[in-house]
Amino acid sequence: MIQRILVTGGAGFLGSHLCERLVDDGHDVICLDNFFTSQKSNVSHLLGRPNFELLRHDVTLPIFLEVDQIYNLACPAAPGHYQYNPIKTIKTSVMGAINLLGMAKRCGARILQASTSEVYGDPEVHPQVESYRGSVNPIGIRACYDEGKRVAETLFMDYHRSNGVDIRIIRIFNTYGPRMHPFDGRVVSNFIRQALNHEPITIFGEGTQTRSFCYRDDLVSGMISMMNVGSGFVGPVNIGNPIEFTIRELAETVIDLSGSRSELVFEPLPSDDPTRRRPDISLAKEKLDWEPKMMLREGLAKTIDWFQSIQLSDYRPPTPNYK
Repeated sequence: MIQRILVTGGAGFLGSHLCERLVDDGHDVICLDNFFTSQKSNVSHLLGRPNFELLRHDVTLPIFLEVDQIYNLACPAAPGHYQYNPIKTIKTSVMGAINLLGMAKRCGARILQASTSEVYGDPEVHPQVESYRGSVNPIGIRACYDEGKRVAETLFMDYHRSNGVDIRIIRIFNTYGPRMHPFDGRVVSNFIRQALNHEPITIFGEGTQTRSFCYRDDLVSGMISMMNVGSGFVGPVNIGNPIEFTIRELAETVIDLSGSRSELVFEPLPSDDPTRRRPDISLAKEKLDWEPKMMLREGLAKTIDWFQSIQLSDYRPPTPNYK
């Protein structure tokens, strides 16, 4: 069935790939973005498609549209960017959720919240399961994002319980792939950009902290599967790759694949930076019949190829905090 679908944050890294997939599937797609950490070029190839529309708008302000489904991806996701204006970050998560849930209630639309593994904080349970309530510092420098996403989940569940809104909640773990913003401040894009320029690769701490990296195509497939699963399951559900790597292993793999002459340099670990991150995806396997397929080396090779195909001068750092 053809749906009218709103994607907030639709010109971002994941949002643009989601829009592309939905447009290719024949749906009528409205991409909404304020272009803080995204670029119009991410979706420029879709502008000529008759079933695609682009709106510049900020989700902290109300908007009135008639849609069948809403994917809420709007929020800066890299620490340097969400810490640049922390009040704006938490307003995006909280007020954005309120505005979009109100629209979903009025339209009778199904709405999906792109939450995050950061709701688990620096976890005391490993790997992280959806029933784990997290270990988050509510007054730390990452709280604007972590707690904003946690409150958004609260709002989604309360609108569901109190008003019968048809919701879905996913918790996204580290994702990478072509069309990442080169200056988004995330570890994969930082390492690739530094490696291709043969610059020192900056590792915070000793590089022993771990992450689990999910390729963008796998993540988008999981997101769409969750949106379209039967109404008996609303989540939250972890969407990510359960294979765990240290940050040092990631850096060494990027150097190897890119043929870089870069050396590793080490700086102090930022405050509240999680030391371990790995999803338990048993629930996604059971409820969505989903698990990632792309292995890290293959996905990194594709991402490096894309970075080599672009001009860095075509991209502006959204904030000064991208190194």
